[in-house]
Amino acid sequence: MAIGTDFATLEKYTYLNGFGSYHQSEAIKGALPQKCITPQKCPYGLYTEKLSGTAFTAPRAENLQSWLYRILPSAAHSSFVEIDSAYSVTGNVSKDVSTLKAVPNQLRWDPFEINNNATFIEGLRVLAGAGDAQTKSGLGILIYSAGKDMGDEAFYSADGDFLIVPQHGPLDIQTEFGCLLVRPNEICVIPRGIK
Repeated sequence: MAIGTDFATLEKYTYLNGFGSYHQSEAIKGALPQKCITPQKCPYGLYTEKLSGTAFTAPRAENLQSWLYRILPSAAHSSFVEIDSAYSVTGNVSKDVSTLKAVPNQLRWDPFEINNNATFIEGLRVLAGAGDAQTKSGLGILIYSAGKDMGDEAFYSADGDFLIVPQHGPLDIQTEFGCLLVRPNEICVIPRGIK
C-alpha cells in the first residue's frame, strides 16, 4: 500500500525531506565545491551566494542558511517594473503607505560633494527613514557635509538620540556637558534633547 495521496498529476521531482537538516543537491555532477563551501573559484564558474535565515548574532548551532551556486549572481537582473495598483498584493498597513513608492531595484548614489562653506545644520541631508518621530519609534538616516563653524548657533534633536559617524575629517562638538572631538572611525551619540 502506497503512503500518500494519489494525484491525477504524478510527481516529477525528488525532494530533500526534513527540518533542521543539512541536504545537498546539484543539477550537474561535480557542481558543488568540495572541502570548502566558499571557494575563490567554484566549479563551472558558478557564483557563491549565502541565503541566511538567521540573525548573524545567533549562536552557531542555531544558524539556518543555504549556500547557492548560481550561473549568474542574484543581483544580475533587469530593473523591476511597477505593476498596476489593481493587482497590489499588499494591504494598507500604514496611513501613509499610499504616498510611498518602494523600489526593489538596486540603488546607489554618487558621493556627495563636500561643502566647506556649510555649517553642520546647513549640511544635513536626509537619505532614508522609517517609523514615526511623534511616537518615538523608527529612525532617520542623514548625511552631513560641514566645513564652517556654527558660531553662536545651537542644535538639538527632539526626535531621538543622534548618532554621528564622521567619514572625512574630525568633528569638534560642544555640548551642554562638555566638548567632544570625533574623528573618522569613531562614533558619537548625542542624547535626545541635548544641545
